[in-house]
Amino acid sequence: MPLTRDYRETILARARRDPEFRELMFADGVERLLAGDVEVARLTLRDYIEATVGFEGLAALTGKPPESLACMFGKDGAPTAGDLLEVVCSIQRHEGVRLEVHAVR
Repeated sequence: MPLTRDYRETILARARRDPEFRELMFADGVERLLAGDVEVARLTLRDYIEATVGFEGLAALTGKPPESLACMFGKDGAPTAGDLLEVVCSIQRHEGVRLEVHAVR
């Protein structure tokens, strides 16, 4: 039986309507960055950006061109650590959240 709705479309729709889900999605993207899973982190953050502020809105927050941001978070993107951290900080300010890092053994 074929799916009636694309999985990605379902995730984006939920993120648009559910603030808690959005926060978890954002935190998951950042946690994946810290774990070294950069490719999945970029794609998770891309979905988050598309479901929330969009690349035009993120461009207004960061001062970077939207095309450059979309490329950074694309499948073959290669953002610098500085660019990623700037985006993470901008998203935190925009959403009114602050992520914290805790060391775990």
